[in-house]
Amino acid sequence: MLNEALEKKKQFLKDVQSEQDSRNIPLKHVGISDLRWPLVLRDRQKGEQHTVATVSVAVDLPKDLRGTHMSRFVQCLQKLDIVNLSALEEVLDDLKESLLADRAFLKLEFPYFIQKEAPVSGLSSVMDLNCVYTMEKGTRFTQKVEVQVPIQTLCPCSREISAYGAHNQRAVASLEIEASEFVWIEELAEMADVGASAPVYGLLKRPDEKFVTEEAYDNPRFVEDAVREIALRLEADPRISWYRATVKSFESIHNHNAFACVEKGWK
Repeated sequence: MLNEALEKKKQFLKDVQSEQDSRNIPLKHVGISDLRWPLVLRDRQKGEQHTVATVSVAVDLPKDLRGTHMSRFVQCLQKLDIVNLSALEEVLDDLKESLLADRAFLKLEFPYFIQKEAPVSGLSSVMDLNCVYTMEKGTRFTQKVEVQVPIQTLCPCSREISAYGAHNQRAVASLEIEASEFVWIEELAEMADVGASAPVYGLLKRPDEKFVTEEAYDNPRFVEDAVREIALRLEADPRISWYRATVKSFESIHNHNAFACVEKGWK
C-alpha cells in the first residue's frame, strides 16, 4: 500500500522546470559545472590511462521554457566509458534528445600523464599535462582539444647584452586544435617542446641539468619565436584543420608575464 501511495503521489508532482516563460529570452547555456567524473583515455604508450575530469555540460534553452531538468545531465554522462569521438558525440545526442534541445555542450578538463626520458641519463619519469576537451553538437559535431605543456624559454635579448648568462624561466605552451583525425596528446606535447628553448622534465640528474641548461642557452627564444615554431608544426600536420597556440612565459626578472598567440586563419 505504501509503494502504491508513493507512486500515486509521484504522478502528481509538479514539473516546475517545464513551465512556460513569458520573458522572451533564450539562453545559450544551461547546465551543470564542476562535476568530477572518472575517465578512461587512450594512451599512446600503455593503451589506456585512467584519470578524473572536471566536467561542464549544458544545453540551450528556448525562450518559452522556464528551466531544464538538471538530473538528466548526470544520467546522460553515465554512458561515457572510454573517451573517443563517437562516445562523446553520443553523449551530446542523448542530451539533445533527453532535454529537447537544439544544441548541447560538453567540456572535460583533466590531467594527463606522460612518460618523459631525461636527455643524458635516460631516466624516465612521469609529467602531468593539463588538457581540455570542448565539444558541441547542433546540426554538426565539433570538438576542440587543448593541451597545456610546460616548457622553458631563454631571452635572446638578455643573452646578447649580458656579460654573464641570460635570464630564463618556465613557460606554458597551450595548443588548441580541431582535427579531422585522432591526434595523440603526446604528439601535441612534442610539438610544444620543439618550440621551446629547452623542454621541461620531471626528473633530472646533474648531467641532464647541465645539458638542459646549455641547450636553452644555445637556443634562445622569445615567446614570439616559440609560438611561431609551434605554429609551423601545427600547420604542417594535414589532420589539423584549425589551431590556436599560445606561449606564456612566467618572467623571472619582471613582475609581469609575457605571452604570444597565433591562430590559423587570423589576419
